[in-house]
Amino acid sequence: MLTLADVIEALTGQRPLHASQGITGAVIDSREVVPGAMFIALSGERVDGHDFIGEVFKNGACLALVQKDLSAAFPTIDLRISGRSLIDQSFELPLCLLVEDSLSALQKIAAFWRRKLSLRVIGITGSVGKSTTKELTTEVLKRRFRTHKNPGNLNNEIGLPLTLLHLTENHQCAVLEMGFYVPGEIALLCDLALPQVGVVTNIGTVHAERAGTQIDIARGKAELVQALPAAPDGVAILNYDDPLVRAMAELTEARIFYYGLDSNADLWADQVEGLGLDGIKFQLHFRNETLHLRVPLIGRHSVHTVLRASAVGLVEGLTWQEIVNGLRTEQTQLRLFAVRGMRGALLLDDTYNASPESTLAALNLLEELDGKHLAVLGDMLELGIYERKGHEMVGVRAAEIVDELITVGKRGHMIAEAARRAGLRADVITELDDSDAAVVYLTDRLCENDVVLIKGSHSMQMDRIVAALEQRE
Repeated sequence: MLTLADVIEALTGQRPLHASQGITGAVIDSREVVPGAMFIALSGERVDGHDFIGEVFKNGACLALVQKDLSAAFPTIDLRISGRSLIDQSFELPLCLLVEDSLSALQKIAAFWRRKLSLRVIGITGSVGKSTTKELTTEVLKRRFRTHKNPGNLNNEIGLPLTLLHLTENHQCAVLEMGFYVPGEIALLCDLALPQVGVVTNIGTVHAERAGTQIDIARGKAELVQALPAAPDGVAILNYDDPLVRAMAELTEARIFYYGLDSNADLWADQVEGLGLDGIKFQLHFRNETLHLRVPLIGRHSVHTVLRASAVGLVEGLTWQEIVNGLRTEQTQLRLFAVRGMRGALLLDDTYNASPESTLAALNLLEELDGKHLAVLGDMLELGIYERKGHEMVGVRAAEIVDELITVGKRGHMIAEAARRAGLRADVITELDDSDAAVVYLTDRLCENDVVLIKGSHSMQMDRIVAALEQRE
């Protein structure tokens, strides 16, 4: 367990003799404090963590990292003072540690703690599929190893170090999702986590508004494979079907393990069949072995998630039985849920977020299901130079699948226009301004035979449509 001595040593290079108090975890949200936790006070645009020090101590926090001098109100040790010996000092908790920068201090402590632990770290990045891959990979590795993962989407310069500080000496593996917005971000995360295995899902257009072109995004994601140790310890697990990912093999000294739908990959799948809400079935090939599998993940695109998790299992020495047992878990469908709506309509709730790639995958699932196909599609944000192309791709595919198209938001007009040009009749296309209008439109129209896909960027509040239309007991 992380101790106060570890924290002070990480920040000062000195290890106190009288600071053995254990720290139960690290949080930045005062509402998540548990007894013995360390609170990191960050100053945000709307909320300043320093305003909650009294509350977190009252709730049992033993330590707070602060960058504002609160010594008049709380016991404080100023770690900014150089030349001061802390070796023989005693510490009475709760206590504030005053540092130059709270976030930098958090990252220093996380890097220090990671280096004290002997475990395998699997880093996962890519434009689409990171979270589901993280979840399924964790389920696979749990069949043999004590495995930790970042909860939720704690995958950035704040969330990943918080995750590292919840590791203990008992963990054998950590599966860490790594997000990317700007160059150098994944390199920073790798410097903290020291991954030995890197998994890259794909290169899409999500966040292109901030990250740049797909080439720029590929460079940013490639920081993961560049940070891996050389073979045999380091392994880069790359998507053979994505040329931008496949090319990352030239950027690392790690061993390359390809996965995909191409028989040139090390691990590949074919005969993929979508079973609607009952999952998918396919053949999996590795060396001279062929497995016939059926797993509960929905949508044909999920076969790539299976390939990634299986590849990690193989690289880490698991048997096929252990891998298959992990793949068949029911706990990894994170984003898309099927719920019953008014008058028995089936609602496909995929409202967590949206990119062109994930929306096309959701439309492919809609195509697999029996019934009248309706798609309620909202704006996809942060696409930058790919905004029009991305929305038009979705519109063209929707025209091939849906019986009725409802768009939400100003960018939704691009989806509707492309669908009309692709041959979808104008009388089955409805363009609405916001999610509230969609609720009003759909409330009296849903029927038992309807299958309704609802998807859009998080800020479009598409989840309000599902909440309003979901069948009440």
